[in-house]
Amino acid sequence: MRSRCGVSVGTFNEALRLLQARGLVTVKPGAGGGLFSAEQSPMVRLGNSVLALDAQQSDVANAVRIRDALGPLLIEDALWHASPADISGLKEHIAAMERAVNAADPVAFVHANWRLHAAIAAISPNTLLGSLYSSLLDLIEAHTLTVLPAGEEPLDHYIAHRHELHRDLVDALERRDREAALRLIHEHNTSLQPEEQAAPR
Repeated sequence: MRSRCGVSVGTFNEALRLLQARGLVTVKPGAGGGLFSAEQSPMVRLGNSVLALDAQQSDVANAVRIRDALGPLLIEDALWHASPADISGLKEHIAAMERAVNAADPVAFVHANWRLHAAIAAISPNTLLGSLYSSLLDLIEAHTLTVLPAGEEPLDHYIAHRHELHRDLVDALERRDREAALRLIHEHNTSLQPEEQAAPR
């Protein structure tokens, strides 16, 4: 395959590593082994991106749905309880999301996004609410292999838009602007479509 593609050993090995990381191929050693197309990963669609999962597609879709339902409650708590130090911490996560946008790295962006939401959950004095929300994020993250484009909008444009939305949300929390914060978390949630599964790729 390397000879047919006319690439170096290093380039071929890196391409193979990426394909394995994305769950697209498997390598089986020994007699009868070789390079094989992997079984298609289950997927859950979120707006103009797709989470490729290792398993438990329905569990992840349900976790996203419940997470979105809890989002407005956490935003209400953050509006009341976020300290200047909390806001500063949220802005650090926004900066990490911006770096991922600039690097055109949707996987890093999604993980930075989840860390932002975990930090918002940690502000809530409601231990049960914060713990439940964090557990949902952990479940989603644990089963996500990679992030793929979906729809017509390029994925880099989509994550840039999502960065702006989250940046504006944190700014609204800093201003204690309840109307803007709730409007933005509503936009955040309704732009996700966890129950809509991506077509086979």
